[in-house]
Amino acid sequence: MDALQRPSIPEDAVQYHLFLVYLDSSDAEAHERFLQQILQNILAEIAPLLVQYIWQHLPFNLRYHPEKGDVPAHLGGVTEFGDNVEDEWFIVYLLKHITRTFSDIAAVVYDNDGQFLLIEAAEHLPKWLDPDSSENRVFLYQGELHILPNCTRSGEVGWPRDSVPTVERALEVLHSHTESCLAKQPICVALAKRLDGYPDKIQQNFHRAHCYVPAGIALVLSRRPDLIAPAVSAFYLRDPVDLQACRTFHTFPPDARVMASIKFTRCLYAQLQQQSFVPDRRSGFTLPVRSHPQYRAHELGMKLAHGFEILCSKSGQSSSEKEASVSSNPLWRGFLDSLKKNGYFKGELEGSVRYKDLMSSAESFFRQSVTSTHCPAIQNPGQEMLKVLEDTSYSLEDLKNQEAHLPPEDSDAWLDISPRELERLLEERGGRGVSDGTRKTAPDEEVQEEEAGYSLIAVTQGMKNFINAMSSHEGAEIPRSCLAEPFSFDPDAVTSALDGLLGSKDDELDSDDFEDDDEEDDSDVDEDEEVQNGESQEQAGAEALDNLRKYMDEMDQELQSTNIGRSFTQNNRTSNTADASKSSLADAGSELVEEEIQPLDVDLNLVSNLLESLASQAGLAGPASNLLQSLGIHIPPDADQS
Repeated sequence: MDALQRPSIPEDAVQYHLFLVYLDSSDAEAHERFLQQILQNILAEIAPLLVQYIWQHLPFNLRYHPEKGDVPAHLGGVTEFGDNVEDEWFIVYLLKHITRTFSDIAAVVYDNDGQFLLIEAAEHLPKWLDPDSSENRVFLYQGELHILPNCTRSGEVGWPRDSVPTVERALEVLHSHTESCLAKQPICVALAKRLDGYPDKIQQNFHRAHCYVPAGIALVLSRRPDLIAPAVSAFYLRDPVDLQACRTFHTFPPDARVMASIKFTRCLYAQLQQQSFVPDRRSGFTLPVRSHPQYRAHELGMKLAHGFEILCSKSGQSSSEKEASVSSNPLWRGFLDSLKKNGYFKGELEGSVRYKDLMSSAESFFRQSVTSTHCPAIQNPGQEMLKVLEDTSYSLEDLKNQEAHLPPEDSDAWLDISPRELERLLEERGGRGVSDGTRKTAPDEEVQEEEAGYSLIAVTQGMKNFINAMSSHEGAEIPRSCLAEPFSFDPDAVTSALDGLLGSKDDELDSDDFEDDDEEDDSDVDEDEEVQNGESQEQAGAEALDNLRKYMDEMDQELQSTNIGRSFTQNNRTSNTADASKSSLADAGSELVEEEIQPLDVDLNLVSNLLESLASQAGLAGPASNLLQSLGIHIPPDADQS
């Protein structure tokens, strides 16, 4: 159990475990062989999705973990996703796909934030479920999210909120009470919405661009497209020591450059495109003027060349031991047979160029996904680049001839986002966007009509709902529905509360006053005491309310002449009447002073103060805008530029 209680993992990493839902601990060796066989089948199943995928840092990897403490033997791994959070959610999709395909597998996934699947559906979780009570309760099973329920009575399925089940017991309950553990529909819908578009979204996340790069880089990326990620990261995270290797390019000289179509992920392309960099004059890289039609291709190629050169300059710093061939791994033969059965090679003849490229991609995927994350295969990409250059010959003339047949590059308009589009995305991520997700930017006429017809009643009603909502000791809670229950006023409850605060006649009596030596008279006065007590309670309540009114009236009179009294807005009708009769009231005496105190327009004061607070934020985030956004209230932007 301790091993799964959110161990220390890197900040930008996701950890995952695959368990068998029914355990047979009688034969540990047989259990390990069964898990290794499942590992082969899993890798063969997801290989078509992963072979061409480009990871930001580390790939999805699985390996066998023996039993340790309360945690049974399982398959697991850790993946660093860096700045590309889509890698993390792609892994969630893979786990859902694996658990749907292999019905005897349940998956657990978390990052340094804990159960981030629950964070995605935070608005729909039950009250009892929080980070402390979710340990060993959240699983992906049969392609759906399952949450082991809270047990409040004996005989119910689940565990009490304050207890943590062991992994083995949790898996037993998950297997025997699958329907009871299935997460509620809104939670599943929220998770499915975040994963909407996969697996087609994999291709949508790629970006092809033309880059003017040294011929060696074009060759390396044609064989190993995944090496684009470490090259971009090397340039993105460069330091002065790294740039020393780029004063003279030994591995990728700039005198032999060609135009190539390079495949990035959107995250990698954005990191490379948004970096401002001027090459060293000694490097040999020169850029055309910015108005040149191919300036961007030259700039991207120059940046890529620096990243590749930095990696190759570091290749000698690691161990020079020759990497073992994947064919020596006992899992490789079964993995290759599974690929052939699933049609991975697409009918290509063995020995053809296309077949060799597919085989190279499969070997790279197997090496990165099966072995431990500490394997030097992906930790030293410079050696991988040099190995490709050594094993492959190329003709500069052939590469130049291919320039005329390059596919068109993708538009990078997705890099630019308008304020209105950003607001729409934030609303969708906050769960308060349009329900069908098809909201589009309205024309200017519709926007003006919307702002002109905007009613501030929604603001006051939303604030009232927020104030009337019942919150716990953990803090204020946003009402889940704008139609909150109306505020109810109980006069009897107010009277009893005032009795407790102000004290009544009965409370002022000592205990000695209730002592009576004539016990024989108690039965004669019971009825009279009940009547008298009822009358005294009514009189005490009325008297307490009168006293409270007097206190409030005196406070109003004292505050009226201060700045606090002038800061509130009164009803126009009553304030005009008060202004017209102000001179006559001045001579009427103290009995008419109360009439000068006019009732306040609470709604108008509320809206005025909120709008003043919004104006003082100058379009930035602040208390007023955050509170209104959390309540689902949208205030149109201030069109008054004065």
